[in-house]
Amino acid sequence: MSMVRRIVTAERNGKSCVVSDGPVANTHDFAAMPGFRTTLAWMTRDVPRFPDDGGAGDPVARVDTMLPGPGGSCLIVVTFPPDSVMMSPAFDGAAAAAEQAEFLPGLADTFDPDGSGMHITATLDYDVIVEGELWLELDDGDVRHLKAGDVVIQNGTRHAWRNRTDKPTTMISFMVGGHRDAA
Repeated sequence: MSMVRRIVTAERNGKSCVVSDGPVANTHDFAAMPGFRTTLAWMTRDVPRFPDDGGAGDPVARVDTMLPGPGGSCLIVVTFPPDSVMMSPAFDGAAAAAEQAEFLPGLADTFDPDGSGMHITATLDYDVIVEGELWLELDDGDVRHLKAGDVVIQNGTRHAWRNRTDKPTTMISFMVGGHRDAA
């Protein structure tokens, strides 16, 4: 998938305006996982306030966590390489984990340490497959095959994404921060 173009609007002097139009600076092509790309397009730590004059700057230029707080949101575009990339003898799991920790702060901390890709967040995720095919795996063993146009509503459950094809798959994920109740 090509670079994501982001257009940001705001309000100045009571009128709508465009404050930026161009590629997203927070895009990363992972060296340790060839074909894996993330673009953190926008995020709010908590409930947004309006009107917004756009003066706060780019909220994704530098982030300490990709996970939004309660009422906050995060929009990320992810391209998944085929699973065969991670099955290659040349794959370095430690290097991949280190790169994820650097470029997916907060989110990388939610991944199970066994390298399975299973993770859980205190977010409601609206996931849309825009290109290719992906498999959603839940911790109870349920697996669902997804194709372009399919939508997954991820209600803060433990899951993993699998690309069992030989082509990249692109998904847009919109995460809304919530609260996880004690079990």
